[in-house]
Amino acid sequence: MVRYTVLYASFVLLILNITPALLSRRNVALNVIFCLFLFVGLGLIFAVTDTWLRGYVVVDHPDLDAFYGQVFKENMIYGFWLMMMFVFYTAIKYAASYILLNTNKIAPKYQAISRECAVALVIWMIIMLMMMGGNAPKEAIGLVGLIAPFAIGLYWYSIYDFIPRVLAAKQKFGAYLRLVALSVAAGTLPISFIVLIIYYSWDAGLIINLFNAGFQLLITAPLAWQVYKRRESMNTELHQLKTDLGRSEAGLDFLRSQINPHFLFNSLNTLYGTALQENSERTANGIQKLGDMMRFMIHENHQDKIVLARELDYLRNYIDLQLLRTQESPDIRVDVNIEEALIDKRIAPMLLIPFIENAFKHGISLSKPSWIRITLNTNENELYFDVYNSIHPRSGDDPEKDHSGIGLNNVKQRLALLYPDKHKLIIRETAREFFIHLTVQY
Repeated sequence: MVRYTVLYASFVLLILNITPALLSRRNVALNVIFCLFLFVGLGLIFAVTDTWLRGYVVVDHPDLDAFYGQVFKENMIYGFWLMMMFVFYTAIKYAASYILLNTNKIAPKYQAISRECAVALVIWMIIMLMMMGGNAPKEAIGLVGLIAPFAIGLYWYSIYDFIPRVLAAKQKFGAYLRLVALSVAAGTLPISFIVLIIYYSWDAGLIINLFNAGFQLLITAPLAWQVYKRRESMNTELHQLKTDLGRSEAGLDFLRSQINPHFLFNSLNTLYGTALQENSERTANGIQKLGDMMRFMIHENHQDKIVLARELDYLRNYIDLQLLRTQESPDIRVDVNIEEALIDKRIAPMLLIPFIENAFKHGISLSKPSWIRITLNTNENELYFDVYNSIHPRSGDDPEKDHSGIGLNNVKQRLALLYPDKHKLIIRETAREFFIHLTVQY
């Protein structure tokens, strides 16, 4: 009863007084010394009470000095272990608190597993404190104290390194298990030394290492593999749903104003024929460009990916259509340099047009000097796209003032969904200029 009361009182004192003072850096030296004396005192109290608990041994023991020396030595080591366990407990407690309270600041892919490992470590620390306070067998304390943190660390590293590396190399579970076996083998020597320091026995180290190898290979490794595969499957399904939603929203943003695209397309053909009959070549040309764009939106905008050349044709038609209203102005300069696309390359439809639409919307003024520069280059692996334009606030009577088109926020979301880790978007804006650079890996 004395042991448990002293242990509980010491734990409360550390939690409520000493630890907060150390974390706030108040009287650091004094609190560190007090903390050390506290654990030494615990070791002495445990040693004294242990002699009472082993009173039946004292009667028949041939060497009382050796007996008392052994008891005090064991309990001082016990006090040292309590101190180390409390340090680990405090570190894990505050790390877990930080993770749980700052999940938005942590990379999304690390949030779930970080929480899992933090909770597991806290549970492990509590179990260890209960086992030590409850005078559990040292063999059980050694097994739980060494195997559990090794398993938590191996689980974490498997999720973030071993399994992704194996799957990226298109290998199977056997390759992953070999990496786990190497990790277990690498941990054999440190575990043996720790056990030797505590138990003064190489045999105990061998037994714990055998238990550790079996536990990690038969439980931890398969568990991490299954958790990773299940999580990847769920992420893939969620990503596909988001991709479909983003693609649908992008198409709707372009087609929302069209009650019936097929009807409009047929009407454009009628207007095109009328313009030719009246010798209005510019009008006929504009209608033809618009008709080609309508055909693109009707037939190809709903595909996952299209030939890059078709996307570039759409860009050219859109630019030509915009030039019909600007080419008569000497103060407007539009420079376009779009290379011919490689034949076999494919890209998500409507991915580039929002940037050009944005440039014409905000970069052209019929009453002020304006300019737009559009450059597009491709190679075997990547597409490089630059749009550089002047900026003019839109007037209140501009019919396009409140029409935002697909919008840059929308295209950012589509890029994140369709090309995760395979694109780079740079946007720079000043009071007079706007610049975007986009790199996309096919």
